Amino acid sequence: MKKLILLLLVCMSLLGTAQAAGGGHPWDKFPQERVNDMASLQNGAKLFANYCLNCHAASFMRYNRLRDIGLTEQQIKDNLMFTEGRVGDLMKTSMDAKDAKEWFGALPPDLTLVARSRSDASMGTGADYLYTYLRTYYRDETKATGWNNLAFPSVGMPNPLWQLQGQQRAVFVDEKDPHDATKTVHVFKGFEPITQGTMNAAEFNVAVADLVAYMSWMAEPQKTDRVRLGVWVLLFLGIFTVIAWRLNVSFWKDIK
Repeated sequence: MKKLILLLLVCMSLLGTAQAAGGGHPWDKFPQERVNDMASLQNGAKLFANYCLNCHAASFMRYNRLRDIGLTEQQIKDNLMFTEGRVGDLMKTSMDAKDAKEWFGALPPDLTLVARSRSDASMGTGADYLYTYLRTYYRDETKATGWNNLAFPSVGMPNPLWQLQGQQRAVFVDEKDPHDATKTVHVFKGFEPITQGTMNAAEFNVAVADLVAYMSWMAEPQKTDRVRLGVWVLLFLGIFTVIAWRLNVSFWKDIK
């Protein structure tokens, strides 16, 4: 038992060292309960249509699928569709691919599955990444766009939510590397506000959480139903196992 405990402690130590060596800003925990809140999902859909869909597509999602989060087709058409089309159309951007590549240097990625594709075993879920990424933009005049990001250093996209959040600068200090005293590391200490946005910090965090909740739902709309069905399947299997066990005992009770 002592050897087992020692082995577990060594593994935990190695894991922590590996995470520290990997570097990168730690991801904040996304409030997962918002994925099951219809009001949050609807607000997130509005933010996605207004601030993301101009450049990024969600080409594996149809507008009429938003009925699953409580919106009517008329509400979708009136509030979330800004181009001509049908409610059954895919959520594609009107930006020309050639123009996008010329302006940004690369085609903006499709966002349908980004909340699933960005998961990291040591850092957190894709929702954690998005929640951190959208809140850690800061002004950096050394970059071509004038923006940088803690979760995605040297990001090519400017802050799409700067009007809501305002502008901020990141404060870094040089400290000795805890693993090598001969080296120094650039340590993030916090943000300083430059200009105020239309939301305060608490309101902005809620807005980002709603946006990430929608993107998480969009990446797997059937997840809630799948989890709910899975619970019933496990209950059925548990009950059936007991019945099958008792039947087996009954069938073989006279055989020695």
